[in-house]
Amino acid sequence: MTSDKGQMTNDKIFIRDLCLRCIIGIYPQERHEKQDVVINIVLEGDLTAAGKSDDIGDTINYKTIKKKIIKLVEKSSFFLIEKLAQEIAGVCLAGKNVRRVTVTLDKPGALRFTRSVAVEITREKK
Repeated sequence: MTSDKGQMTNDKIFIRDLCLRCIIGIYPQERHEKQDVVINIVLEGDLTAAGKSDDIGDTINYKTIKKKIIKLVEKSSFFLIEKLAQEIAGVCLAGKNVRRVTVTLDKPGALRFTRSVAVEITREKK
């Protein structure tokens, strides 16, 4: 990313530990009751204009993105956490000023003797 002065920017907004519940999994017992998922998101875009203007219209509106993610996840019933992560990334990339997103999705208790199993994906606008 480049700022308005042509300098490279590496600006990020983090949404940390968004805890939601949804149907997720391939086994029959996972298809009946909602399970916990923990979502961490890194939204990348040029935040230079927002830093200067102090105007929400010049930045990434993370509250709007979070609301759309909640709506998606709570209504979802995917088999794989990879698919859910991909759909979340799509929601994020549709947001104004988002150039790139990294989604880390944890499924606590997915494996015995572990805290969680997670997938992490990074996607960019084309």
